[in-house]
Amino acid sequence: MPDLPTPQDAAEAALFSECWDAVLSYADLCTAGSSAAAQLAREAFAHGIREARQADTARGAGRRSARLPRIPQLLTAVRTTAAAWEDEGQGHKLDPDLRLWLHSDAAARYCGPPLQRPLALRGLRDLQQPDAELLWLAEVEALPLSVVARRLGLDPATAGEELEQVRGLFRDRCRRNHLDSPMDARCRSYARLMDAVTRSPAADAPGDLSRHLATCVQCAEAAACLRLHAGGLPGALAGGVIGWGGLAYLERRRRAAEVRLAGGRPDADVPDPADATHRTRVARNGLLVAAVLVSLLALAVSMMPFGGTTDEAGSPGDDRQPVADPGVSLPSIDVPSASASPSGSPATTPKPSGPAAGNTPKSKNPGPEPQGTSSAPAGQQDGEHDEPEEPVCRVAYDLVNQWPDGFQATVTVTTAEPLDSWRVAWSFKDDQQVSQMWDATVAQKGSRVTATAADYNREVAADGKLTFGFLASWHGTNSAPYGFTLNGKPCAKS
Repeated sequence: MPDLPTPQDAAEAALFSECWDAVLSYADLCTAGSSAAAQLAREAFAHGIREARQADTARGAGRRSARLPRIPQLLTAVRTTAAAWEDEGQGHKLDPDLRLWLHSDAAARYCGPPLQRPLALRGLRDLQQPDAELLWLAEVEALPLSVVARRLGLDPATAGEELEQVRGLFRDRCRRNHLDSPMDARCRSYARLMDAVTRSPAADAPGDLSRHLATCVQCAEAAACLRLHAGGLPGALAGGVIGWGGLAYLERRRRAAEVRLAGGRPDADVPDPADATHRTRVARNGLLVAAVLVSLLALAVSMMPFGGTTDEAGSPGDDRQPVADPGVSLPSIDVPSASASPSGSPATTPKPSGPAAGNTPKSKNPGPEPQGTSSAPAGQQDGEHDEPEEPVCRVAYDLVNQWPDGFQATVTVTTAEPLDSWRVAWSFKDDQQVSQMWDATVAQKGSRVTATAADYNREVAADGKLTFGFLASWHGTNSAPYGFTLNGKPCAKS
């Protein structure tokens, strides 16, 4: 007679079903192929469970052991496991930009002195475990409050009020941690003013504070954590706790939540595992170390109406990226391989494989522009067509956020014809340079930018829409792009 399942077995199964999709999604960002992603996810999951056991043992012995919520703890395990791969000579399995980041000062913050670690990480650790779980699930995983309340055993009628209280507690912890951090006299002189400005949705900051935030990473990070009402909290948490790839991870989780809701399954965390490999091929993220720091500054400045020309547009699905580190006595878990393992929510975006596969923030030696269902005549380049009377596509360009030297935008194309593949191209007027793209692979030559479909979103029905987003730099002027084409045919503006 087989042994009956123990409470520990049930706890481990619940942990796996709730967290595996998130772990695999982030592991995919960190690696150079699907098989490496599955291997990294398995190792990190086992490592995270061991850490949970050790933390619970410490608490059982009466020792204080601050622990992150389950999902960010496992995501941190992904990052630390990737670092171990790099040290052990397995770095060829990792995303090249992650390898750069692992050797940077940004990565060193997560294993350095506690007072120098990212503010969001410290603030989340300082919360009580149930409060931290509520904040992470609602803000970063983007789960509906009804689902979060059911998962955490809360009253759905009061979950919204509890979330507001937890946001305030997080802000208070971050404020105190910021004041406790080592800083020079200039930063300290701005601390009280920054606290006052970030409390009010309508408050404008003096120009000198705005300029300071544009150049000081430490204070910009603090501003992102303190300003709760500008929609920047999810980005501050994802970037500050996860570290490398936080922006892309946040975008994926929001898209996953949107797909679940659109399918009428808001709490569907574990779909049919039979197609796990295909659905977990997601567009990649990677940022050069310098781009990571720029994104961190962009996060804080874009969320605050500090003089100048910052353009706030609420809380987009993927508009921020700072950088960051990161039980139950559970039996060891034998996670299935990628081809048979649960992949989490149906919204885990599949990733292209191979060298040209969607490294979202960069293009890995992109080859010739692939052809879609229709192409330009021989010798004719994108953007060199006369506007047809009835265009085959319409494009909407949305400037989501803008800061002193960077911006985030979304492109939505409506196609009149069905597509089995697509490429969207456009030109910039002011030498803007795309640094990161999601849901498409980017290639840029001079002012001309081409976004090519990922494996998972190639097909678009007639009268359907395709959407992708990107981050880019600008200097002086940031005019809207022009000359949009879809598979070589010009698009009209919506």
